This record gives sequence, C-alpha cells and structure tokens, in this order.
Amino acid sequence: MNLLLMGLPGAGKGTQAERIAEKYDIPHISTGDMFRAAIKEGTPLGKKAKEYMDSGHLVPDEVTIGIVRERLGKDDCKKGFLLDGFPRTVAQAEALEQMLAETERAIHFVLNIDAAREELMARLTGRRLCRDCGATYHVIFNPTNVEGVCDKCSGELYQRDDDNEKTVGTRLEVNINQQQPLLDFYREKGYLRNIDGSQQIDMVFESIDDILGNLSNSAVKEIYQT
Repeated sequence: MNLLLMGLPGAGKGTQAERIAEKYDIPHISTGDMFRAAIKEGTPLGKKAKEYMDSGHLVPDEVTIGIVRERLGKDDCKKGFLLDGFPRTVAQAEALEQMLAETERAIHFVLNIDAAREELMARLTGRRLCRDCGATYHVIFNPTNVEGVCDKCSGELYQRDDDNEKTVGTRLEVNINQQQPLLDFYREKGYLRNIDGSQQIDMVFESIDDILGNLSNSAVKEIYQT
C-alpha cells in the first residue's frame, strides 16, 4: 500500500501517521527523516543536500527527488510506504509518479486530513509552556487547574512567539497556497481522499481505516496477496 499523507499544520498528521504505519506495517517516511538519514549515511546525495542546507539554501528538486528515490528503494518499502512531506510541488508529484512507474508501482491513496482554518488556529495558538519546567499545556485540550500556572511546579506559563495568531496565520496561509495545487493534481488523478480532521483522534483514524480497509482496489489487494 503506497500512501501519501497531507494536511495543514495542526491537522494531526503525526498522530495518524504513527497509527497507519503500525496497523498496516509500512514505514512512515518524512522528508526530514530522509534528509537526516542520507546525511548520516554520507551518500553522495546526502552530502549535496548538506552543502545546500549548511549554506542556508533550499535543496534543489533534483537532489530531493534523488534522496526520495533512494529511500523508496530500500527493503522496508517493498510492501508499501507512507510518505509525509513530499511532494511539495506539482513538479515533485510528477517526478514521484515517474519514479514509481519505473519500478511498476503507483500511489494508491492520498490521504488529506482536512480541518477548518479556525479550528487549526485554535489548536496552534492554544499551546502554553511552563517557564520553569518546560511542561506543555493547551488552553482548550489540556488546560491547567489554575489559569496561567503550571500544574507540576506552579511556574508561569507563556506562549511562544511562533504560536501567536499573526505568525500562525501567516504559516497557515503559506501552507494553504502551497498545498492547493497538489490537492487539485491528486483529485484529478482520482487518488485524493479527504478526512474530516475536526473529529476526535480515534474517529479520524476510523475514517482513515475505513478508506484503506474497505475501498475496492485491485492493486492494493494484489499487494496483500504477495
């Protein structure tokens, strides 16, 4: 089962990725993990990526795509993968299609965890940290017993600069604009499946599980039979 996982910041991708990878026994592959592994292994592409990163430049598509190709060629991906954070552009998506076709593989589903912008703003701006012990809380989902006071050490709680509404709003807008062409691309291909990310965590996974378990897809069945 070859899957892509998409969703805006705050949608809960990380939690769902862990559950999907565990139940379906496929590796969860994030862009960051791929780059770190390639750099650690000292591969030629890893060295190139490190040069760009160390100089503060974006890693060009040809290097990124090469690293993805290497990662998807490893043994643990033979029965499938869950790719997270790649592709980020339509050009990368087209390159991914081509590299998979070369090994007679294809994307089966693109899972997009969708939630309203207001919901994501509430999730991302509600985080609070303790200045003394570093404990993390959320004003809605994990509030303290006394507002502004840490339950563990009675320290003062604060909001990180990058969690304020202006910064979070800008980050969401950038991601929305970047993601939309990809959603359109995969919708036209017929791969896209939208999941209501405003549900409780368990219900989100149930929705994903229904898609992966119940949709009739001969290519997926073929993988299960091998």
